[in-house]
Amino acid sequence: MNTYLLFKSLHLISVISWMAGLLYLPRIFVYHAENTSEAKVSEIFKVMERKLFFYIMTPAMTLSWLFGLLLIHSIGFHQLGQIWMILKLIFVVILTIYHFYLGSILSQFKLNNNSHSHRFYRYINEIPTILLILIIFVVIFKPI
Repeated sequence: MNTYLLFKSLHLISVISWMAGLLYLPRIFVYHAENTSEAKVSEIFKVMERKLFFYIMTPAMTLSWLFGLLLIHSIGFHQLGQIWMILKLIFVVILTIYHFYLGSILSQFKLNNNSHSHRFYRYINEIPTILLILIIFVVIFKPI
């Protein structure tokens, strides 16, 4: 069996799962921010947010990193010197920081201490989309 193709497949599955969560959690935050007055509704959102973040997004992020590093190992660490790989890793690090930022927002909602409007969450929901587009173009076209 070709381990490179296995790692690549598992990496893509993990990344798709992670991206789904990165795109969906801020949408839940939008609805949560709009419905903080009803305690029962707010509690439902808290459960949804927590389960998405801890049971889907964080494992998917961890597996994305693991299989990505295994891919780099498979193709050789000399690839780390290529501009496209450096750019991809920078964008992935930004996605990872964004992931943990969403986790901090989750903590604020948990404590009923949300300080942002639903508009804010609508705007930050575009961050992973932009990074995904950049990552795909960098990986496919391998500039420079």
